[in-house]
Amino acid sequence: MPQQSRPVYLKLRDLIAAAIIEGKYPEGEMLPSVRAFAAAQGANPLTVAKAYQQFQTDGLVEVQRGVGMYVVPGAAAKLRRAEREHFIASEWPEIEARMQRLGIDPADLIETESA
Repeated sequence: MPQQSRPVYLKLRDLIAAAIIEGKYPEGEMLPSVRAFAAAQGANPLTVAKAYQQFQTDGLVEVQRGVGMYVVPGAAAKLRRAEREHFIASEWPEIEARMQRLGIDPADLIETESA
């Protein structure tokens, strides 16, 4: 699905997922508040809340009432696994087909050390 046609809350979800995978929001740490993240992204707080709700539904964050949302242990690994599966199933076939059309050998893309 082209990035431009995706709902904003899914784009925000992708940003947060990438930050969790990369360790910007480590496991056990609190996510930014809905309002703070919305302000940083120039997004509507209700849209951010929808993205956060998806993480809660997926069991990747837990809410501490009156405090905030925390990244649960194992969230980064679970997200990484899901992102890999999505890439292999949805994105890789198109990339592979384009490489074949252009005559690109995957071995040409692997950097080798000079002796």
